[in-house]
Amino acid sequence: MLRVSNIKLNIDDNKSKIKSSLLKKLKIKETDLIKYFIYKESVDARKKGKIDFVYTVDVVVKNEDKLIKKKLKDVVEIKQREYVGVESGTEKLQHRPVVIGSGPAGLFASLVLAQRGYMPIMLERGLDVDNRTKDIDNFWVDRKFKNNSNVQFGEGGAGTFSDGKLTTRIKDIRCRKVLTEFVNFGAPDEILYSNKPHVGTDILKSVVKNIREEIKRLGGTVKFDSKVTQINMEGSKIKSVIVNDEETIETNIVVLAIGHSARDTYEMLHENGIKINQKPFAIGARIEHPQILINESQYKEFYNHPRLGAADYKLIEHTSNGRTAYTFCMCPGGTVIASASEEGEVVTNGMSEHARDKENANSAFLVNVKPSDFGSDHPLAGVEFQRKYERLAFELGGGNYNAPVQLVGDFLQDKVTTELGKVKPSYKPGYKFADLRECLPDFVCETMKEALPKLDNKLKGFAMHDAVLTGVETRSSAPIRIVRDEETLESVSLEKLYPCGEGAGYAGGIVTAAVDGIKCAEKIIENYSKIQ
Repeated sequence: MLRVSNIKLNIDDNKSKIKSSLLKKLKIKETDLIKYFIYKESVDARKKGKIDFVYTVDVVVKNEDKLIKKKLKDVVEIKQREYVGVESGTEKLQHRPVVIGSGPAGLFASLVLAQRGYMPIMLERGLDVDNRTKDIDNFWVDRKFKNNSNVQFGEGGAGTFSDGKLTTRIKDIRCRKVLTEFVNFGAPDEILYSNKPHVGTDILKSVVKNIREEIKRLGGTVKFDSKVTQINMEGSKIKSVIVNDEETIETNIVVLAIGHSARDTYEMLHENGIKINQKPFAIGARIEHPQILINESQYKEFYNHPRLGAADYKLIEHTSNGRTAYTFCMCPGGTVIASASEEGEVVTNGMSEHARDKENANSAFLVNVKPSDFGSDHPLAGVEFQRKYERLAFELGGGNYNAPVQLVGDFLQDKVTTELGKVKPSYKPGYKFADLRECLPDFVCETMKEALPKLDNKLKGFAMHDAVLTGVETRSSAPIRIVRDEETLESVSLEKLYPCGEGAGYAGGIVTAAVDGIKCAEKIIENYSKIQ
């Protein structure tokens, strides 16, 4: 198979023109073309007054060897287009493998194990996505918070209530496996080729349910409201796990895919001698603009063209204090959501539905935090650092899960906001005007202030006076890394414990977490034969 890149079509061209452009690039006749598939589609809006769609296409042709020898521009040979699983080992399993967590890492570890006949037991401390959604809605409307059923905990993990971004910078064939499975279980086909694929929280809810049912159909077990409170060990080996302090499940293999907010599980692991290191992350606030402003800034006169959806952005600025301010998890046409996982704390995140059709755009606006900022060398000092500012935000918001908000113009002038402008905060259950300096470190505020006008030069309107800052965003990534062997992927402290995904410090999004889950499943498959 050949991969042909840099096929450009004007914004008003029909996709059917891909075929003629392909024939021209390959210098072949239509009768020599057997079939082709769009591998990637991206938008090029760099030139003033012009927008192109740029395609990479996978092609099957006659006499492929002859074309390869010609070494045509933008044409390469593809050896492997789809994921191929690893070979099974021969050692017999003593017990079924246990997967802790049903976020992307746990879900895909369980799916791959189930597809290969290993009958995993997936344990999720939260609830199934339908009941979880009810609890989250109750929190957002009536402030009824539940510790184990919220935006951080429950079926699908934190990513279920997000924009459902599937972008990643890693080049791994397993990414294709992840996207293909998402499509198999209900996501739109376009995610297979979009340069910036996303699913949206509304579709993700159905997708994760369908994956769960497939795991069960293949012989796996899925248990909700099942928090692992202890891992029992004999020496350096796993003996069993304890669920909800009462049920014992015998196993000698555990995939630990707990997510970046399972703080009590971090504490349990630390008490059991599992090696954990501090890790840098970032904190800041959510920033909201009118979506139409972002569209106009990015697409200029084409901003309302029917082929263009809600525009996004990704910005970064290095400041004079040696820190970096950047945007993260940008949600076009979305909302800012309450995402606490512990009582008495305010945590924000962003969420979009597939249509991305809400009035505001929002993004995390973050500043890097180093372990040296934590004030302690304790492995979990980063967790306490997060808690400090989440609790300050809770108090500043009024102690009722309202979030503190401040207009960008007032933030730059160190003034408390007294009235809103063109942007209405989307955060529920409510908000309170405040000075964000009271719930963020000084160095974070200084960095944000210096970066805002510079970023406005990159994206016109980013520092508009009426843009809204909502505090605080602290869960950009895990503040710890559970140390594992680079080759076996096992914990360096406990055999057959596979720290996995974002919560273990090895991923940074839905796809990378899912890929890490697949990698851990593969290690189990390589060592053991399937259950007969």
